[in-house]
Amino acid sequence: MEVLAALNLGDFAQYFSKMSMFPLFDLAYYIVSILYLKYEPGAVEVSRRSPVASWFSAMLYCFASYVLADVLLGNSPIDYFNNNSHVLLASAVWFESRLFHCRLWTGATRGRRTVGRVPPGGSDSCRLARRLRACLYLIFFCPLNLFYKCVAFLPVKLILVAMKEVVRVRKIAAGIHHAHHAYHNGWVIMVLTGWVKGSGVALIANFEQLLRGVWKPDTNEVMNMSFPTKASLYGAIMFTLQQTHWLPVSKNTLILLFTVFMASSKVFMTATHSHSSPFTLVESMLCKVLFSSTAGSAPHDSHSASHDAPHQPAPPSPAKSKEELNEGARKRKAKKAE
Repeated sequence: MEVLAALNLGDFAQYFSKMSMFPLFDLAYYIVSILYLKYEPGAVEVSRRSPVASWFSAMLYCFASYVLADVLLGNSPIDYFNNNSHVLLASAVWFESRLFHCRLWTGATRGRRTVGRVPPGGSDSCRLARRLRACLYLIFFCPLNLFYKCVAFLPVKLILVAMKEVVRVRKIAAGIHHAHHAYHNGWVIMVLTGWVKGSGVALIANFEQLLRGVWKPDTNEVMNMSFPTKASLYGAIMFTLQQTHWLPVSKNTLILLFTVFMASSKVFMTATHSHSSPFTLVESMLCKVLFSSTAGSAPHDSHSASHDAPHQPAPPSPAKSKEELNEGARKRKAKKAE
C-alpha cells in the first residue's frame, strides 16, 4: 500500500473511474464483440439465411452479462433492453457488419433507399438513432468494405480491444456493487455476479450457438476457461474483497490497476495471436500443491485405462483361423487319398 501511496494515483484513479463509458467505450465494446461473433464458423451464413437469429446472437454477445446478472439477482432478464440507446448502438454495429458481408441491398435503386426511419422527437435515443443511421448509410456506400477493414486492421483493433477491457472491468465493479447492495453478506453471490458481468457471453456460449443451429457441448467455458473468463473470476474475487473491506485499497485504485493489467494482457495476446494465459504458471504451481496434479491433466483416466486394457479379450485373429481351415482341408484330402 505504501507503493500505491508513493505513486499518488488517487486523483487520476478517481477521474478514470468516473469517466463515462457511453458512447465511445461502449461502441468499441460492441464492435469487438460482434467481430468475434463474425469469426465464429458459419456466422456469416446464418446472417444471410436468418437475420433474426443473427441479431439475437449479436445482442447476446453484447448484453449477455446483463442478462445473466439479472437472472442471478432475481430481476427480469430482459430489463437491460429497456435501454434504447445501447440497444440501438449495438444493433447499428451488427447491421453495419451484416451489410458488409451479406450484400443484401444491391441494385440500381441504391440511391433511393434509406436505412430506416426514426420517429420525430427530441429525446437522446431518437437523436442518437438518427446519427447512427446516417453514419450507417454513409458506411454502407463506402467502397471496398472500408469500415470492416478499418476495425479489423491490427493497430485499430488493438485500441478497440483495450477499450473493451476498460468496459469489462467497469462492469465487474458495478456487478459487485449491485450484488453487495442486494446481499450484504453474500460473498459467493457477489463473486458470481461480478464474474458473469465480466464474461457473460462466454458462459452462455452453448445457448448462443443453439440460436445459430450449432451444438458443441465440448466447448463448455466452465471446463475450458479462456483468459477473459479466468481474469473476470479473479477480478470478481478481488473486488469482493475490496467491497467487504478485506483488501486495503480504494475502489478507484483497484479499477485503474486491474484495467491496466487486463488491457495490456489482452492487447499483447491479440498482437501476438497468443492463446496462452498469464495465469498458467501460477495455476500449475497451485494445482500441483493443492490437488497433486497439474492444470488440465487427467492422471486417473490414463491410470484406469491402463488397468482396464488387460481385462479386455483379444480379438480373434482372422489370419490364424484361415490357416487352421486350410490345414483341416489338407488333412481331409490326405485321408481320402489313403
